[in-house]
Amino acid sequence: MISFTLKDSANAAPLLKKIKLILFAESLGGVETLLTYPMIQTHQAIPAEMREQTGVTDRLMRLSIGLEKAEDIIADLEQALITSKA
Repeated sequence: MISFTLKDSANAAPLLKKIKLILFAESLGGVETLLTYPMIQTHQAIPAEMREQTGVTDRLMRLSIGLEKAEDIIADLEQALITSKA
């Protein structure tokens, strides 16, 4: 599991639209590489103050690495980050 933050929360939606190999999913328990945006998925119902205290900001992304080739995962994430300007 890898967590990272985007420069701006406005980059989250474009990033999620640009991933190709990586799947956007709420559950991170698969064998494939999955990306989640806790702000609108798993932590949406939690009050903002509590989310902020635990580090779940509107810029946080979580990536669960799957069984694909590391080079393919890196390439997909890299192209999505570059083209979405995240």
